Order: sequence, then C-alpha cells, then structure tokens
Amino acid sequence: MNILRFSDLCAQDRVRGQRVFIRADLNVPLDAQGAITEDTRIRASVPCIRMALDAGAAVMVTSHLGRPTEGEFKPEDSLAPVARRLAELLGREVPLVAGWVDGVQVAPGQVVLLENCRVNKGEKKNSEALARKMAQLCDIFVNDAFGTAHRAEGTTYGIAQFAPIACAGPLLAAEIDAIGKALAHPRRPLAAIVAGSKVSTKLTILQSLARNVDQLIVGGGIANTFMLAAGLPIGKSLAEADLVGEARAVIEAMKARGAEVPIPTDVVVAKTFAADAPATVKRATDVQDDDLILDIGPETAARLAAQLKGAGTIVWNGPVGVFEFEAFAQGTRAIAQAIAASSAFSIAGGGDTLAAIAKFGIEKDVGYISTGGGAFLEVLEGKTLPAFEILEKRAAG
Repeated sequence: MNILRFSDLCAQDRVRGQRVFIRADLNVPLDAQGAITEDTRIRASVPCIRMALDAGAAVMVTSHLGRPTEGEFKPEDSLAPVARRLAELLGREVPLVAGWVDGVQVAPGQVVLLENCRVNKGEKKNSEALARKMAQLCDIFVNDAFGTAHRAEGTTYGIAQFAPIACAGPLLAAEIDAIGKALAHPRRPLAAIVAGSKVSTKLTILQSLARNVDQLIVGGGIANTFMLAAGLPIGKSLAEADLVGEARAVIEAMKARGAEVPIPTDVVVAKTFAADAPATVKRATDVQDDDLILDIGPETAARLAAQLKGAGTIVWNGPVGVFEFEAFAQGTRAIAQAIAASSAFSIAGGGDTLAAIAKFGIEKDVGYISTGGGAFLEVLEGKTLPAFEILEKRAAG
C-alpha cells in the first residue's frame, strides 16, 4: 500500500515549525468516577506525539471518547482524564482546548489536546464544511488511529482530503505493514483462526478467508454451527441452525481448493454455563441433548496446535472456548501456546483475543497485536478501509 509516512517526513526534516494535527485513538475505558481503568491506547499513541515534538512541530492531538451527542458537550465526554495521563507519559504539560474548530494557538515544541472531536457537529457524517475548517488548522495531518480507520468521519477522512499534507502515523503504518504481510503477501501455509459466538457476525469474514487461506480454524459458537453442518450433535450448545447451509458452503469452498476447515473430534462439555460446572471431555459424536459445548477437547487442540506450528502465517481473531472459566480454557491455551511456539508471522486482533493473549502471557510471542477491533474485522473481510483509501489517494497526488 502506497501511503505517505509521518516518520519519513520527520527524517527529511519537513516537520520543523509546521502545525501538525494528529488524529489518535484515545478512547479509553473510564470508571464511574471518570478515572481511566486501562490506558493501552494512550500509551500506544505516545510515540507519534513524541516524534512530532522531537521534529520541532506545533502539535495538536484529538480523539473521540465514548458516544457523545454532537453539539452537546457534557462533562463526562471530556478528554480531561486523557490529558492528565498524557501529561504524565510525556513528562510535560498537555493543555486541553475546547471549542477549537475555528482556531488553535500552539507554538512549535508545544502540544495541546483538542477536546472530544465527536462533539463537533458534522463529525460522524463527515461534513465537508467541518473538514475544511479542521484542515485549515494544520500544515500536516497525521492519522494514527487504526481503531477508527473503518469509519469515514471528519477527523479520519474529511480532514485528510483537504489538509496540505496527509500521512500515516507510526501506529497506523505498523498496522498497514502487518496486515499486508499477513494477508496481501503471506508466507504459506496461511492459517486463520476465527472464533466467536455467532456465525452471522463473521460470515462475510469466513467467506472472504475461505478464498485465500490454507486452513480455516473455527471456534466457539461458530464451531458449533460448523459441527451441525458436518452432521454432528451439539446438544443445547449455542449455534445458528439457520446458517448451516452457509457453513457447509464455506467447508466446500475450502475443500475445492484442497484446503480444510478442521471440525472438532472431541469437545469439553458441561450441563450448565458456569465457572464451577463440572467439565467432561467427550467424543464429538457422543454429545448428549442436555450438553453445552464450552471448549474443544485435548485431541482436537493437539491436532490444531500441530497444524499451527507448521504454518507460515497465522491470523487470530477469537478464543476457541470459554477461556474465562479455567475448566474450559485449555483449548484456547493450547492455541495460544502453539502460536507462541510457531516460527510463523502472527497477527492477532479483537478484544477477547487480546484478553486471551494477556491471560496466557504470550504478548511478546505474537508478531503483531492489532489495537483496532471493528477495523481489524473489516480488513479480514477484505474491505478497503476509508482511512487507508484516502491516504493512498493523497499519496498518489
């Protein structure tokens, strides 16, 4: 993907004295008192801000936070907690600026945080008038917010159309590189793990991947629907019986290419969905009417782990069982450890996947961990993300 990179502009000394507008993803969770409970996104945004400051720019940073009503600013929508945390991480004052669309005062070597961009009227619908006003605030627009790259909004798309220069920050550039390595130019065999509760939410992803991957591992409730498609009993497990035909079509599409969707041969079941429910390993053919499938069995886990260890590229989205309950965590643990042990380039994304990576302590063994949930899924679906599209257009002149 041909895009202009902010790091290249800095290296060419084209940033000194320039007004740089950074769209970051600082949408962090807050508790009832308005305190930040998890700051990964803020920490991930710091390198781009530092890069701009070190290059001698006048730096403006903005982000959305929560779901504010456009034109109606409320105290709970404020980026004030983010400004405080950013100041701690940067070791310098970070003033918070409200009502910034018509002008911002910031000098080279300084950084300001612009209040919640989704409070501005026209942000979500990508108003051209708003985009043009924001573009006038800067000499260089930097998109460093992969988590919003699937949305064509004022600060993710519109400003990039009209700013004098539009480029990708280091976080967005790293995502583009990792996605290209995993999907556009993968080292084969390419294995994809797609898991979750419903086939319906990931059907287009499964159909898209079925045209490209060598192995398509399904897990969670999705695997139950595929087991139904293979004629296996699933008891009272979560599944979508009305999508059995679509699941069968994915299996057939893979088979036609000499590839496969491995169906579990053993599973871990319980009678109730509870952390303390007794767990029983059963053959996939022996699931009873009152059984709930909550994990893949050890035989299936070992087979999948062996396949993953031999993969060239691995894409992972979703745990294969109810890993939050220790009795049903072994399948996801085996998958995580196999990815960690594999020499394959691996890319992982999605909230539950990141939680599993943290639980099993394999952060340093995954090639790239994507921070964008919805954006990551749309890339897997084969969609061109609006933020990528406009940066490519601008780079092409």
